[in-house]
Amino acid sequence: VQLQACGGGLVQAGDSLRLSCTSSGRTSSNNAMGWFRQAPKKEREFVASISWRGESTSYGDSVKGRFTISRDNAKNTIYLQMNSLKPEDTAIYYCAQGLRPFGGSDPSGYRYWGQGTLVTVSS
Repeated sequence: VQLQACGGGLVQAGDSLRLSCTSSGRTSSNNAMGWFRQAPKKEREFVASISWRGESTSYGDSVKGRFTISRDNAKNTIYLQMNSLKPEDTAIYYCAQGLRPFGGSDPSGYRYWGQGTLVTVSS
């Protein structure tokens, strides 16, 4: 399974951005998907996850109310809509495929990872 994330870029505080992550290879729509991010000199941080049918989502505290995760299983793609971006959202964003139908915030629950896409938010 290969995961390709895209959509990152340089934006200003308050702007919006939408990330996409497309799976290829031996993909499975029966697995949860998630987004994580890592800023320079910081630990990897959970951003959001979505269950295999999309009926259940969860978010990290720092993005609740601003970010929305969604998926289109027909396209093997997940999305992360990011609104009201802040400079502290600057990071490399990684998508990942979960081990089970329902995911969570623990990175060990994910087995395949994309290469990441850089989001930079200027103040």
